Amino acid sequence: MIVDRQGRRFRNLRISLTAACNYACTYCVPNGKRLVAAQDELSAETMARAVAYLIEAAGIERLRITGGEPLVSPRLDPFLHSVSRLGLADISLTSNGQLLSRKLPLLLECGIRRLNISLDTLDAEGFRRIARGGDLATVLQGLAEAKAAGLKIKLNMVPLRGHNLDQVLPLLDYALEQGFELRFIELMRMGHLARDGNTFSQQFVGIDELLETIGSRYTYIQADAPVDSTALRYRIPGLGHFGVIANESVPFCRTCSRLRLSSTGWLYGCLSSSNCHFIGDLLDKPRHVALPALQRLLVKALADKQEVAFSGGVMVMKIIGG
Repeated sequence: MIVDRQGRRFRNLRISLTAACNYACTYCVPNGKRLVAAQDELSAETMARAVAYLIEAAGIERLRITGGEPLVSPRLDPFLHSVSRLGLADISLTSNGQLLSRKLPLLLECGIRRLNISLDTLDAEGFRRIARGGDLATVLQGLAEAKAAGLKIKLNMVPLRGHNLDQVLPLLDYALEQGFELRFIELMRMGHLARDGNTFSQQFVGIDELLETIGSRYTYIQADAPVDSTALRYRIPGLGHFGVIANESVPFCRTCSRLRLSSTGWLYGCLSSSNCHFIGDLLDKPRHVALPALQRLLVKALADKQEVAFSGGVMVMKIIGG
């Protein structure tokens, strides 16, 4: 087991199945152009082998499949069927939900029982303005079908001043009515927002303002959360829970257990570090050769983690998964 001086280790792997996305959200890409698949993305078989090697080399217990948008990838079907047989404690998926209805039978067949769906507004016009793609009604229909199928669903909202701050309470009302857990994610200094501090400062909404807004309608109390959780969780008695991922206001770097793998074979130990470590060339090697080399890279990736707080990064979030 690889552990750093703060007692952190990699337990949770987030794998970007593809860099491609059918949205071009304003907080992710600056120019409105949808991201496309990289030419050198790994095959489904190779990505599944990467997960298997990381389980053995790092002690990975939980897998989250991200993107880009994982549901647009032709590798989703064979990848899911492969990793579902690896004995992980949990496999979940993050999506914008646009293709959820179409892909739901596959997700259920492969044992996916938890989804995180990005939803920044319930206003159709505001949805198109922020996502620059997709259709709100299609996402809501997919959510209804996933709920009916028994999946556990969390919604992710990025509050943006001047764009969707008026949707904090409507989205929370909707989530509580549906039995979903809504998580508010503070805007992150990633990609173009790391370079453009003015835009970040103008749009950023912190946890204190969010809780004040929520407190104007609901009484809430803080709830328990896993020690390495990124979210501060709150309970609204008799109604449900919500969370705030306050990466700026209340940093969680000291307990981070996340490791990220890009669709092109690069390991990232920390979103706030420009360091990355290529493992693509190890994945075709025999296990007895690949594992020792992989463990050496994992030591470096763990050392990349910030000790106290997230300080931003120039990489585009959608390329390495949220």
